[in-house]
Amino acid sequence: MTDTALKIRDLTKKFGELTATSHVDLDIERGEFRSVIGPNGAGKTTLFNLISGALQPTSGRIEFDGEPIADLPPHERVRRGVSRSFQITNVFSGLTVHENVRLAVQSKRYADLGRTEALFRDTGSFDEMNDRTDEILRRIGLDDRSEELAGTLAYGDQRRLEIGLVLATDPQLVLLDEPTAGMSSEETRETLALVNEVLADQSIMLIEHDIDLIMDVSDRITVLTRGEVLATGTPTEIAENDAVQDAYLGGGRGE
Repeated sequence: MTDTALKIRDLTKKFGELTATSHVDLDIERGEFRSVIGPNGAGKTTLFNLISGALQPTSGRIEFDGEPIADLPPHERVRRGVSRSFQITNVFSGLTVHENVRLAVQSKRYADLGRTEALFRDTGSFDEMNDRTDEILRRIGLDDRSEELAGTLAYGDQRRLEIGLVLATDPQLVLLDEPTAGMSSEETRETLALVNEVLADQSIMLIEHDIDLIMDVSDRITVLTRGEVLATGTPTEIAENDAVQDAYLGGGRGE
């Protein structure tokens, strides 16, 4: 096991004549909080889709834990430790909060069960899975609302629940695609504080448009423009990069 969780080399995705990502190189270290920024159309979500398996690359390599994963389906990437949240809230609105998390726990752990046990045993009898569900609900602060339908939760709590679903898959690498979209400034800060608390041991990749927040939470930042990596560095290095200023952050620093 190396210190590098994710290694991307020469990653390109084309849609006909349109190149969405072009020869992207990227390394994510274990435990790193990496933010990915760039103007609309820069290729951020396409990059996440390639890593998670929603899209197949035109060319290039994706390695996780030193193993190639570019040809694996999304569910197999989840089993290996790559988890993803989306811009749009992705919960089962007709199920309870507890049932949502329980399904996520179950999806990860069913693969470890024997076929007979998985088919014929009442899922409610799996104490370990139930205990894990209760633990996650406590960690995300929704244990007192576990029997409420997910669709009745306030928007911020639905996003909180979605973080719980990610946590339930026991990820090593978490891709968060605008997890605070549609939130107030206070809700945004609370959500990112929750991410830092419950996913503290994981490698995180975040797409977010709040630059001040990005500068506060990131270990390193990667800037994309027109599908290419423009720059990667610490928040200070990115803030002082003239090319980033010109392409994204609003002009040069001045003299």
